[in-house]
Amino acid sequence: MTHTEPVLAQGERPRLLTVHAHPDDESSKGAATTARYIDEGHEVMVVTCTGGERGSILNPAMDRPDVLENLTDVRRAEMARAAEILGVQHVWLGFVDSGLPEGDPKPPLPQGCFALGDVDVQTAQLVRVIRDFRPHVIVTYDENGGYPHPDHIRTHVISMAAWEAAGDPARFPESGPPWQPLKLYYGHGFSKLRLEAFHNAFLEAGEESPYAEWLANWQKSERPDPGTRVTTKVPCSDWFGRRDDALRAHATQIDPTSRFFFTPLEVQARVWPTEDYELVHSLVATTTPEDDLFTGIPFEPALQPGEQRRAG
Repeated sequence: MTHTEPVLAQGERPRLLTVHAHPDDESSKGAATTARYIDEGHEVMVVTCTGGERGSILNPAMDRPDVLENLTDVRRAEMARAAEILGVQHVWLGFVDSGLPEGDPKPPLPQGCFALGDVDVQTAQLVRVIRDFRPHVIVTYDENGGYPHPDHIRTHVISMAAWEAAGDPARFPESGPPWQPLKLYYGHGFSKLRLEAFHNAFLEAGEESPYAEWLANWQKSERPDPGTRVTTKVPCSDWFGRRDDALRAHATQIDPTSRFFFTPLEVQARVWPTEDYELVHSLVATTTPEDDLFTGIPFEPALQPGEQRRAG
């Protein structure tokens, strides 16, 4: 099925919905893309499925009793600040963080957590957001969750279910009038190809690479590279600085000396100036490779003040 007639009203701008598991995921995955689209006049909504209640404090400067005792409220405030920096709208789905089980054997997931919840109930919540915001494009995680955290995998599950259900008036009628998004992507920000490019840039400059151990561990794990699945590379290096500001807003999760900031922005802009995605579903005609998530979605640019649209 493809749409051959214009699907946006005159002057209407395309809308993007990104679906994430925890607060800070929106800033570490695709934030420069969302900041670019905001500056270009699009609407962007970030959905956060859980509150990150069971996340660890990863920044030693924030590892304090007062922060730990109020972690949920602190992370909500961090999310609000990051959304303000990026300029995006934001909504919580309201589910409870599952935590990342560790050990061998791994402990069971806690009762009442997102990953053990009712998929239909969770899908209905996301469908409600989709029907209210009416996005033309959705970005979510692949079947591995980007990495195998149970909340990331469940985010994938309900995103795909909501894509199928949102346009069907018979599904979840209590979640509002149907709305069919036109394209769905997986985000692939953490690829082996990208790490290798930065690793080689350090070596070519005669410097020690901070990515050597990371790449060696990836090689040992024999983990497939999602970068080989990329269909769409969005140029957004002018917004890398804003992405990093949004990351730093999540002070409990992001150590400013961490690997997120190893590579200078000018090197990133030269070596890998895009954020990368995999087109999974499209109801509009498009050809890959693409350089824009909205490729194929017909719309008329908004009029500037005092400008009149010509007839004919």
